[in-house]
Amino acid sequence: MGLGVCIILIAVGAILTFATDWQLDGVDLDLVGLIFMAVGIIGTAVYTSILRRRRVVVPPVAPTVTEDEHRDLR
Repeated sequence: MGLGVCIILIAVGAILTFATDWQLDGVDLDLVGLIFMAVGIIGTAVYTSILRRRRVVVPPVAPTVTEDEHRDLR
């Protein structure tokens, strides 16, 4: 699930919870909206943690020269 889908889930959930007054038999739209928002927030947190882990930069390791190699170079 990408970051865009997470943001859309949060937005749709907020619309269902706060901006509608529809009544459906057997469906609580406020609860559905809260679930959408929770899933979007959890997805955003997971996505950003994976993105942060993926962008770890490891500095390059300098080659080590031993004394034997140093003698060979002379």
